[in-house]
Amino acid sequence: MLSGRLVPGLVSMAGRVCLSRGSAGSGAIGPVEAAIRTKLEQALSPEVLELRNESSGHAVPPGSETHFRVAVVSSRFEGLSPLQRHRLVHAALAEELAGPVHALAIQARTPAQWRENSQLDTSPPCLGGNKKALGTP
Repeated sequence: MLSGRLVPGLVSMAGRVCLSRGSAGSGAIGPVEAAIRTKLEQALSPEVLELRNESSGHAVPPGSETHFRVAVVSSRFEGLSPLQRHRLVHAALAEELAGPVHALAIQARTPAQWRENSQLDTSPPCLGGNKKALGTP
């Protein structure tokens, strides 16, 4: 188990640190986000699971659950390449990736890697979808 600081918004659950940020910062967790969390916890027994719904930054209707960023810290990743780690995450979320989830950014780290850098990356602004049609660069 990782030890250390808990920052605002982090909740320690059964020896793991979990963070979930609902769409548009509302704090609300939708059914897709809940399913992603449950499946990753069951498949990887993560020590840290940070999940961010980034859908509000994209050209989708309000309240959508289509774009996510996840940081998963698990000892199951020891000795695996980044590609193998991503495959484990994709396998756990096959149903969501085949349906409602359009984009999933993955940070899959070992506990030692997380201790070295515990930052959740940020995504660049969305420039796709109907934003171009609306005159937004």
